[in-house]
Amino acid sequence: MTEIATSPLTGKALLQKLKEISHLKAREKAIQCGYQTVGKNQQTRVNMAAFYEALLAARGISLETGSDRDGRGREPTYRVSVHKNGQIVIGSTYTDKMGLKPGDEFEIKLGYKHIHLIQIDRDKDGEDSDEE
Repeated sequence: MTEIATSPLTGKALLQKLKEISHLKAREKAIQCGYQTVGKNQQTRVNMAAFYEALLAARGISLETGSDRDGRGREPTYRVSVHKNGQIVIGSTYTDKMGLKPGDEFEIKLGYKHIHLIQIDRDKDGEDSDEE
């Protein structure tokens, strides 16, 4: 049988080792590649999650979802500019992140070189919570 790695293998070393031990089951492969720890009572615990993450990284596969990107693949910059018609568009990336829905209303407060948008909360009856 082949030698067990003393520290977790990564990258090309991990892929090479997996070729050598391709006949083993996944749990045994993880142990052979160093993805195990020995507890106080001398029980071996296999870290399959770390093993699979290292395997994916070694193969160049990323599980990052890119959830901050909009439908066109752009990342939010948290900067906007005023359009020729005087409007400022915030964009769905930001409204989605805040959990806003069509029809949500805001109060606009103008300050010196800043604008505050304050969401108007609605109670269950659909009336403004500020009004009595």
